[in-house]
Amino acid sequence: MVRGPQAGPVMVMGAGAIGCFIGGRLAAAGSNVVFVGRPAAMEALRLRGLTLTDLDASTQRLEPVALNLHDTVPPLKPSLVLLCVKTRATAQAAAQLGAALPEGTVVLSLQNGISNPGIAARAAPTLEVLPGMVPFNVAQIAPGQFHRGTTGTLAARDHEALRPWLPAFAAAGLPLHLHADMKAVQWGKLLLNLNNPVNALSCLPLREQLLDRELRQVVAALQEEALGVMRAAGIVPARLTPLPPSRIPDVLRLPTPLFRLIASRMLRIDAQARSSMADDLAFGRPTEIDALCGEVIRLAAVVGYAAPMNARIAQLVESWPHNRQPRTGAQLLAAMGLA
Repeated sequence: MVRGPQAGPVMVMGAGAIGCFIGGRLAAAGSNVVFVGRPAAMEALRLRGLTLTDLDASTQRLEPVALNLHDTVPPLKPSLVLLCVKTRATAQAAAQLGAALPEGTVVLSLQNGISNPGIAARAAPTLEVLPGMVPFNVAQIAPGQFHRGTTGTLAARDHEALRPWLPAFAAAGLPLHLHADMKAVQWGKLLLNLNNPVNALSCLPLREQLLDRELRQVVAALQEEALGVMRAAGIVPARLTPLPPSRIPDVLRLPTPLFRLIASRMLRIDAQARSSMADDLAFGRPTEIDALCGEVIRLAAVVGYAAPMNARIAQLVESWPHNRQPRTGAQLLAAMGLA
């Protein structure tokens, strides 16, 4: 059994799609994993167990008896905590961890956006909070069943406490790369995640949405605006795809046959893949739009810029409960003043 450097368990705080997939893969590979989540989510796992599928058609199954499930933070001494809650729950979850766990416990934030590690660190100052990044999409197919539909390599800030864990992540088929500059990686991921609200509003699978030129043009406008704000702030986003970040908007605007040719790796997505924001809208849950477009809007204000494209798409997402109609590319272009 792979137990990590100090023989303590891995604690997954937030057993949603990302937490269940990463935690489940670690458990299937032999790590001692403790899941902490909402009572309803834990009850589904107690009844159904955990089924993980991947875009290579592989399946891993963990029966209920093999899962260590908790509704609240148990009195344990984990060697590593994976913080996987949604942005709105970050402060509360971190405070619960800080109250229950020993001083210096390492917490790896595997969340969207830029600000969550800082929020967690302020809420739990006795813990060692590190920024991380999840590049792939995981969708909940059914209660207890989660599917990864895109590829990518996990990333985290280089820290001595994480290095002994690299073999455990590798054994789980989830290699973890450590970076000296996680801010660049986080902004690079956020740039790609600006596709999420467009995907969510279109109600299309990711691959189908990316093959729609008008929808890609909306994404390109969001990314181009974000890149301008980053330049003004002196931020150089990391290159997370074969294309440099500055070139992605131009490629998105290409006619679809050319886009398919140039962006073939971007289209390595299976038919079930969709953004987590699409799931949020479908299930009537709060979205993380503020952790994506909101970050761009706030950074723009700091540097004296405006971010009207990101502000408008955020408004459209927030108004979804009042108008639950899929948006076409033409409709979104018009709504954003780009038609």
